[in-house]
Amino acid sequence: MTYEEFLNRTHFSQQELLAFSWGTLVSDPPAEFSRLPTPPFLMVDRVLEIEKKGAKGRLVAEKDVRMDEWFFQCHFSGDPVQPGCLGVDAIWQLLGFYCVCNGSEGYGRALGSKEIFFDGQIRPHNKVVRYEITVRRYSVLQGGRASLVIGNGEVIVDGEPIYSVKDAKVGIFKGIAYKDYPNLSENAVGGILKT
Repeated sequence: MTYEEFLNRTHFSQQELLAFSWGTLVSDPPAEFSRLPTPPFLMVDRVLEIEKKGAKGRLVAEKDVRMDEWFFQCHFSGDPVQPGCLGVDAIWQLLGFYCVCNGSEGYGRALGSKEIFFDGQIRPHNKVVRYEITVRRYSVLQGGRASLVIGNGEVIVDGEPIYSVKDAKVGIFKGIAYKDYPNLSENAVGGILKT
C-alpha cells in the first residue's frame, strides 16, 4: 500500500502488521519510518480500530494466546504465565503505532507511565487478549523532529479486564536509528536520549 493509503487506514490485519514490522507494508515510506517489533516480541495480531480526533483518539487491538508462546516456556517452569510487563509493552507498541498512523516520522521509544495495576493474569489456555487504549494527547514537537502520545490502556483477557496502565507515554524521534547494527557507529551506544 502507499503511504497515503496507510495514513487513512482504520484497521490492520495480522499479515499487514507483520509486513509493517519487517518494513515491507508501505511502498513509499518516509525516510525515517518507525516499525513495530518483529515476532516473537510483537505483542499484537490485529488492530481492529484506530480513531483519530485531533489530539485525542482511540485504539483497539487483539492478540491470540498460543499454547507455545516463548514466554510460557520460561516464565515460569511449572507455573506458565505471561509476564505482566509484556502487556504494558503491548500498550507502548500500540501507542507508537498510533503516532506513525498519524504521520509521525522517526523511531519510537517508550517513555514511561504513571500507575500500572495488575489484577489478573494470562495463562496458556486463555484465548484472546484485547487492548483498549484511549489517547489523551498526541502532539508533534520540535518542528516535526519528535512527537509524543499519552494514553490510558486496558488489557482484557477473554472478556475480563486484568491490567490497567495510566498515562503511558511514547515518543517518536528523528535521527536515533541504529541501522548499521552490529557495527560501531554514532548511535551504537545508549544512555540519555539526545535528539
